[in-house]
Amino acid sequence: MTEDARVAGSSLRPLASTYAYYGSFIGLGLIAASLGPTLPALAAQTHAGVSEISLLFTARSTGYLMGSLLGGRLYDRIPGHPVMAIAMLIMAACMVAVPLTALLWVLAFALLVLGLAEGSLDVGGNALLVWVHRSRVGPYMNALHFFFGLGAFFSPIVFAQAILHTDGIAWGYWLLAIFLLPMAVWILQLPSPRHAAAHVNAGGERHAVRVNWRLTALVMLFMCTYVGVETGVGGWITTYALAMGLADVTSAAYLASVFWGAFTIARLFSIPIAARFRPRVILATDILGCLASVGLIVLWPQSEWALWTGVFGIGLFVASIFPTVITWSERRMTMSGQVTSMFLVGSSIGGIFFPWFIGQLIGKYGAWVTMPAVFIIVVALGIVFVALMAYGGPPHSEPETST
Repeated sequence: MTEDARVAGSSLRPLASTYAYYGSFIGLGLIAASLGPTLPALAAQTHAGVSEISLLFTARSTGYLMGSLLGGRLYDRIPGHPVMAIAMLIMAACMVAVPLTALLWVLAFALLVLGLAEGSLDVGGNALLVWVHRSRVGPYMNALHFFFGLGAFFSPIVFAQAILHTDGIAWGYWLLAIFLLPMAVWILQLPSPRHAAAHVNAGGERHAVRVNWRLTALVMLFMCTYVGVETGVGGWITTYALAMGLADVTSAAYLASVFWGAFTIARLFSIPIAARFRPRVILATDILGCLASVGLIVLWPQSEWALWTGVFGIGLFVASIFPTVITWSERRMTMSGQVTSMFLVGSSIGGIFFPWFIGQLIGKYGAWVTMPAVFIIVVALGIVFVALMAYGGPPHSEPETST
């Protein structure tokens, strides 16, 4: 079968492609949540301090940014499924290498490459799902990110069990690598969907999509700040709980699973919610819920009850922000690979800056500063949300075009 025939046939098998994206995002979630619970072990493995080990977040997010930019161009130009399959194979190779690396700069390079592949896969899953389902993408998009959360929930559990049974993190990394292999083979067998980088009018004339760069920039800023909340908690909560004396090594890993478990539960329930409520209502509720949850931990920093409850609440409310803002944006602009990649560039910038910044604050002032810093980031997210809603305007059904 020629590639043209494979692409043309994609409309005949939308659910098969959708399920493949779900499987790939389980893998993406498993990988994405792997760094936080293993950060203390990686620090010991490389003989690095807290300030130094935060370099791993920066390296990974820099790679993610590069992968997002590269992926956006690739998906608009060539069939998307082979790109996603190659990205998963690269991710698997990097996961095999991570626990075998004793030098910090080599480990940082491995995570740079890992992030590049993650960024490309993330762009592909989000963009191709929109191309498959178009205006009906809302519930499917929330389901996609539910499966990401499902993977992220199981990731700390995998590492907690690996530490318990093998006294190390290596088998945790290797098991996640093994999971990615059949996902890559599966998606490679399916036809790639047509891209949405251009459309044809009633007269058959092809028009390029005009990108609303101001709105795109606002969404990028929103994504950047949102990721600061997610990575601030998901990436540093294990270190925070250990340093504050609120958990031992195993329970701190399970605390990360509480965050990702709430994240997963919320994304499951967000599927029917997305079909009934407007995106702006969901986003406003999410931000207020995050403020209350982080505030609980800030007000009672020595309380285990406040910590576990607050972490659960943050995971619950932060979960649907990403897919909901994608759905909100799809109703106001055409989601080409380029536009989707720019959104993820915004999120990767947040992933580069905020974990590094929080790590520097911890190194200078101590672990107690983690949650006040996250609270300030949530406040900033609320401010960007207000600006986004004010500028975004009403939804439209047809894409803007330029002649």
